[in-house]
Amino acid sequence: MRDVCIVGGGTAGLAASIFTARAGLDTLVIDGGESILARNASLENYPGFPDGVDARRYLQLTREQARNAGAEFELGRVTRAEPIDEDDLEAGFALETDGGEPLETRRVIAASWSDSDYLVPLDVGRIQRGSKHFVDTDDAGRTAVDGVYAAGRLADEPHQAIVAAGHGAKVGLAVIHDSDANFYHDWVVPEGYFTGRGREVPPGCEEIDDDERRARDGQARTRMLEAFAEPLDEVPTMHPSVEQD
Repeated sequence: MRDVCIVGGGTAGLAASIFTARAGLDTLVIDGGESILARNASLENYPGFPDGVDARRYLQLTREQARNAGAEFELGRVTRAEPIDEDDLEAGFALETDGGEPLETRRVIAASWSDSDYLVPLDVGRIQRGSKHFVDTDDAGRTAVDGVYAAGRLADEPHQAIVAAGHGAKVGLAVIHDSDANFYHDWVVPEGYFTGRGREVPPGCEEIDDDERRARDGQARTRMLEAFAEPLDEVPTMHPSVEQD
């Protein structure tokens, strides 16, 4: 049984997976194949990219970061989610997918805008607005069903990538808080930051010396130079209602 299954491989789901995986939770992202962000011609309001960034490249790098953190991916679409035991939600949840084997997980993060029909059996509190359904949550993405969360646009957050990423991270931290993970803070600090004050390094934190800092910086710069060395061949996905030649 997985610790957490994240339904949706877009910005919110990926951000959540980075945090849950780094905290040591067995994390599976069930990816429907394409984030709505892939329709973006140029992502130009995400901090850290002064002249914008190709949205598809951003998604590729974020998926790579999630994998580096330890998250695993499965391509598919979840068609139904239900409790393993109706009388004991701590027993976890069963997820049915189109064409795959059923999955069992202790917690579910729904990050699958705008598909949430699979949540109907769980009665999480879906809110219809026009042709869309949002999921009712508290500030940390918790739904009315213990162990089920919603992140990003599905949780009625604004439709910007930076907001989805931030909310996904917040929901990931809520999952970590609600789990048995020994976790204080996801933070890499200079050697001596804690131990130099007579403190143990808190769970989820790491102290590194200057040589390790420089090595990690060098690896990061090398990877980014490789990633941006050539234009990406992928083009934006058009809205499905627009006729294509």
